[in-house]
Amino acid sequence: MIRNVAILGATGSIGTSALEVIEKYPDRFSIWGLTSHTRTENCCAMIKKFRPKTVAVSSEMIGDVGGFLTDGFGSVALLEGDQGINTIAAADEVDIVIAGIAGAAGFASTVSAIRAGKKVLIANKEPLVMLGGLLRKLVAESGAQIVPIDSEHNAIFQCLPKAAQVDCMSGGIDKGQGLLQHGIRGIILTASGGPFLNTPLEGMSDITPDQAAAHPRWTMGRKISIDSATMMNKGLEIVEACVLFGVSPQNIEVVIHPESIVHSLVEYLDGSIVAQLANPDMRVPIAAALADPERIESGVERLDLVRAGQLNFQNPDDRKFPCLAIARQAAEAGGAAPIVLNAANEVAVNAFCAGRLRFTDIPDFIQCALDKFCNLTADDLISITRLDQLVRETLQNRLDAGATSLQQIVAGY
Repeated sequence: MIRNVAILGATGSIGTSALEVIEKYPDRFSIWGLTSHTRTENCCAMIKKFRPKTVAVSSEMIGDVGGFLTDGFGSVALLEGDQGINTIAAADEVDIVIAGIAGAAGFASTVSAIRAGKKVLIANKEPLVMLGGLLRKLVAESGAQIVPIDSEHNAIFQCLPKAAQVDCMSGGIDKGQGLLQHGIRGIILTASGGPFLNTPLEGMSDITPDQAAAHPRWTMGRKISIDSATMMNKGLEIVEACVLFGVSPQNIEVVIHPESIVHSLVEYLDGSIVAQLANPDMRVPIAAALADPERIESGVERLDLVRAGQLNFQNPDDRKFPCLAIARQAAEAGGAAPIVLNAANEVAVNAFCAGRLRFTDIPDFIQCALDKFCNLTADDLISITRLDQLVRETLQNRLDAGATSLQQIVAGY
């Protein structure tokens, strides 16, 4: 049976990787819907190649894409903005939704797909960070299935016994017993260390946005690349692992693995450690999730362990990468803290890219936001959305008011 797929964020790195896998299997998958916020030419090329039934684009793209569709693609329905994205995510015709919109911008459409009972392949960790324990309730109400496709959590998913995988797909493993009920002691998340693994501490303050976005192993979008450089990406993954796998932060270890061959590991009570290895390419977890419980070719070169040579592991340097410890504390605090963490980080990264913050200001900026907002309540979709908006607007207003230093930005908190 051919399954209809909707890709949210089709012109991003996740979307393009997913399309490369899907086009190999026309007898298994059909592209029903695509969404795009930027890259008009790429979007039009995808429409021409995959002939989706429905496309949603940003207001800035609507004119150009609409003009393109009138030239031989009149059968493609064109929708606009967030409402259009949500419509595609929840469409009755769609079987699988690939949630690849970066940041909290992907929150509403991911929730729409979950509420509509879809099989949701989640690449953007921010919605899971924001939803927390509410994810399990939403999935239970709708019958949706959740499969992570970011490389680390998909690796963990692959290393779990089948019963634990089923629990995970049902909205996350219950935190009452968590992974212990499946004989699992803990999780080991691997991190490449990013572009500044070997940069001296005293040189970190002069890092530019272009340097931070140049990841040594992975081809990713700008925001997630900078998150990898600060190691906030790994911190958000700690929160995500808590949500999906019912494990406490104390049972999640982070190790630096510069080769990015071992994508994560699961430690069992008997002393065994099961790891997932592959070349660093997002097509591997995407193919695994699309075909689950079967296996299909991803198009990625086979891993040659002899050519890979040594696999190295080391502890992260908390002095160079304080975002990791800040995120772990937010995961331990729970409640509003992960929502504040995520919102403040997105504002901080944007400010860094705009030259308003130094690279080394990012963790202090986030910590100030946590100190200000983490005692607020956010336990349903409305309050989560409002808190996210409050944090963003408050921080952005400080920046827009002309603050030129971290001290000025946080003054009056």
